[in-house]
Amino acid sequence: MTTTTAPANIKSDFLRVMVERGYYHQATDLEALDKKFLEGPVAAYNGYDATADSLHVGHLLPTMIQRWLGKTGNNPILLMGGGTTKIGDPSGRDETRKLLTTEDINTNIDSIKGVFDRMFTFGDGAPGTARLVNNADWLDKLEYIPFLRDIGRHFTINRMLSFDSVKLRLDREQPLTFLEFNYMILQAYDFVELSRRYGCSLQTGGSDQWGNILNGVELGRRIAQADLYGFTCPLLTTSSGAKMGKTAAGAVWLNEDRLSNLDFWQYWRNTEDADVVRFLKLFTELPLDEIARLGALQGAEINEAKKILATEITALVRGRDAAEQAAETARRTFEEGAAADGLPTVEIPQGVLVEGAYLADLMVQTGLSASKGEARRLIKGNGVKVNDVAVSDEAYKLHPSHIGNDGVIKLSAGKKRHALVKPV
Repeated sequence: MTTTTAPANIKSDFLRVMVERGYYHQATDLEALDKKFLEGPVAAYNGYDATADSLHVGHLLPTMIQRWLGKTGNNPILLMGGGTTKIGDPSGRDETRKLLTTEDINTNIDSIKGVFDRMFTFGDGAPGTARLVNNADWLDKLEYIPFLRDIGRHFTINRMLSFDSVKLRLDREQPLTFLEFNYMILQAYDFVELSRRYGCSLQTGGSDQWGNILNGVELGRRIAQADLYGFTCPLLTTSSGAKMGKTAAGAVWLNEDRLSNLDFWQYWRNTEDADVVRFLKLFTELPLDEIARLGALQGAEINEAKKILATEITALVRGRDAAEQAAETARRTFEEGAAADGLPTVEIPQGVLVEGAYLADLMVQTGLSASKGEARRLIKGNGVKVNDVAVSDEAYKLHPSHIGNDGVIKLSAGKKRHALVKPV
């Protein structure tokens, strides 16, 4: 039975949190799942393919679901796709992913673990503790013919062709390789293997994973007579319709070496007014009554709620010290107009300034512009400041006279993006 509307009489702590805070989108049988949570700790997993060396904001919502599993005394399983990444999930993609080597995948997994170490307590299955598992442990050892006989026979081509991940590619006449076509079978098998090894009975994920999750539930019933469940959260967009986790500069990465703490904090500080309450519920653990109080703020006061949102999310992902430092850097930079520590900084030789350094070149070097052409357009449109003074000359050069008392030159693109140039 598929449940798309949450019943009002949810009794288990975990599912009540899911419904009250807006995580619930769809489940295979919510009432039966509610009873299972009442019987004792439930092991549930979410999968992460290691296609990059960092997760991004799009992964944060299902990861928060896993965190709430632990906070309510259950057992999150964070499944790293050491095996499935070798194929690549075709869901939501028009083209085949670049194939990564085993070494690349393992390097990415090691890099991703840092965020999990901050967000979870790991253990051996004790209530509230998480497991970090790699599906390469079993997928790499599969024998092809036995796997096809034992598992492949439960999947019909007719049904596989009906899934959106396949239909999208075929409708657009884009190639779908036989390798990718097998992804859904392997993901379904992951669920069965986790059930056997760790008693896992629930898979969570974004709503775009619904078809893959159903495959796992059905496969578990067919070959192991297991009662497995699926739970999905909504795919988020902002109130204006923009996709979450995307900026003009690219993806909003969870790892600090991909995106500075200040830029991560600032991304959430720039949340649209209409999204503040929703994001406080989904991406922080503040009590609902406190969120209601913050949501009632009007006018300029809503900015205080945005700062709390940014600080709480940054604390979860990057650590409390990093969050408070980013908040203080932002306060000094945006409210006091000071060139604060923590801003992106680029060092250049002192001699370059003596000869004169083109502002457009430095805009690119600091990451404030993607190209010299874009930098010149920003400058011409009065969108660039040097030490908080607007500049409109596309050929403008910086000289030693621009160096402030703190030994740096502050560059700004618009009102919210800043960087420092430090002559050395």
